[in-house]
Amino acid sequence: MKRSGEQKNQTAFHILTPDTVITLAESALGVPFSNLYRPCNSYINRVYELEQADGTGRIIKFYRPDRWTRKAIQEEHEFLLELAGQEVPVIAPLRLKDGSTLGKFKGISYALFPKCGGRCLDEFNDDQWMELGRLIARIHNVGAVHSAKSRISLVPDVSTRKQVDTILSSGQIPADLTNPFTGVVNEIIDEIQPLFIKTEMIRLHGDCHFGNIIYRPGESFYLIDFDDMVVGPPVQDFWMLLPGLLDDSFVEADLFLEGYETFRRFDRRTLRLIEPLRAMRYIHYIAWCVHQVREDGETRAIEDFGTPLYWQNEIKDLQDQLERIRKGPAPIGNM
Repeated sequence: MKRSGEQKNQTAFHILTPDTVITLAESALGVPFSNLYRPCNSYINRVYELEQADGTGRIIKFYRPDRWTRKAIQEEHEFLLELAGQEVPVIAPLRLKDGSTLGKFKGISYALFPKCGGRCLDEFNDDQWMELGRLIARIHNVGAVHSAKSRISLVPDVSTRKQVDTILSSGQIPADLTNPFTGVVNEIIDEIQPLFIKTEMIRLHGDCHFGNIIYRPGESFYLIDFDDMVVGPPVQDFWMLLPGLLDDSFVEADLFLEGYETFRRFDRRTLRLIEPLRAMRYIHYIAWCVHQVREDGETRAIEDFGTPLYWQNEIKDLQDQLERIRKGPAPIGNM
């Protein structure tokens, strides 16, 4: 939603030119590039497909300013390099000419990656569900080795509370809807916080859904885009893959967990965190839209963001989610 009278903050991030991008890539890697320059879809960052003079495809990614610190981005890169070192199918950043993986241009952090083609699948067969389980388990085995102190920790009274504070301080909520919104999010946090006590917290992908899994015929699935890497309960990298609520996805969940436990034990008690994590994601997404409006004067993700109808719908969705959390998941076999 574009706010009347608000102007976009024009920074180097918004006015990257093809010549600037290609020149940066050449300088960073120390090799010549062709004139190929293709913008890639990204709501958050600026991402471009490039090509070295020898025909090798490259992707350059400019990280949105003020979203992550350089240390947080470096922790993402370290995780990816650890995974690649264990031959887990991910797309790790390239080493730049100076030996680092993170460049800087006028205050903007950027990185280069190998181009890795593939396609997303709308649904998985039984063998693929098990393959996904094995892949995520291998990622979690590496994720459990170290922590990431600069990344978000998925704890309701920490990360979600900060996001609620961001939303409430933004001035985006109509005055007559502020109290209903505040009431329902506080109830959600109070309800779910005890569920996270003594829960295992490890480095995760954090945004593990169909769009971030690419299929390459004859190869394993690749998990891409670790931009939302977090520290949280392993079930976070599972629930967004399900085709519906856990109660309606028994077959898929069972196949995934069978594959997962080939390499790593899964604590089935944490399945009760799925609906709390869904509520936390709702709030996270609202906070991200608020951040975009503050920075750009608009959000590209939701046309009616900030309107009374938008907030009424969000409050209703959060109330429904609170009821679902209180109801709890139905018992499903041995799960």
